[in-house]
Amino acid sequence: MKEHTFVEEGSLREKRRLTTNLPWIMKQTWNDILFAHYPVPRKILRELVPKGLTLDTFYQTGWISIVPYLTSSMHLRGVPPVPGMANFAGFNVRTYVTLNGKPGIYFFGLTAANYLAAHFAKTFFRLPYFYMNMNHKKAKDLIVFESEKKSGMQLLCNYKSSSTPSLADRGSLEEWLVERYCLYTVSKKGMPLRADILHEPWLLEKAEAEFHQNTLLSNLNIVPDSEKPVLHYAKKAVVRIWPIVPVSE
Repeated sequence: MKEHTFVEEGSLREKRRLTTNLPWIMKQTWNDILFAHYPVPRKILRELVPKGLTLDTFYQTGWISIVPYLTSSMHLRGVPPVPGMANFAGFNVRTYVTLNGKPGIYFFGLTAANYLAAHFAKTFFRLPYFYMNMNHKKAKDLIVFESEKKSGMQLLCNYKSSSTPSLADRGSLEEWLVERYCLYTVSKKGMPLRADILHEPWLLEKAEAEFHQNTLLSNLNIVPDSEKPVLHYAKKAVVRIWPIVPVSE
């Protein structure tokens, strides 16, 4: 497949359009989210992303993002949140792909500090989910995120907001990075799969962060073009998630 180079595509409504008639199956809230975006040579990412997915780049530059956050109020459709399973810390490592004109996210790895949640997502969404002990807590205006070291992965960082919230500018790198409303993966046979994700447009804030330990990129043998990430913070997003389905032509 041809590699996609960024051009401003359609309206936000187009980017958020649903690609299935099925109802959503899960709802959750993401809280105190840090986006740490690193530019990465597209050649490196192309070797890591499955061939059935088209790598997305912003003016020929690839990007990979590390995103720690706290999940709360997670529940299946028609079922109230289950005590002990609804709230947990996690992070994901992701890059950006597109298929049939719909930009989305491809995950290299996701973690949850809840075994049942990680097992459910790994089984039903066919995602590389891992259970890991983590803490996500507030210390005055600072968010303290701490994970154990597991399978070569560890993330220890502090972060905070440093501005008021606003929508990303149309056509900006920020909009390109965060305004994506689906995830992609592939089946064991290489068939592209997609799950729609719907929430309000991101209200982003500038962020400051200090990384005490971060092995998430080196664990993937990725050396970014810059060790200094583009940082954003978001207070909250209420998210609905649809079933994962094969991508039709």
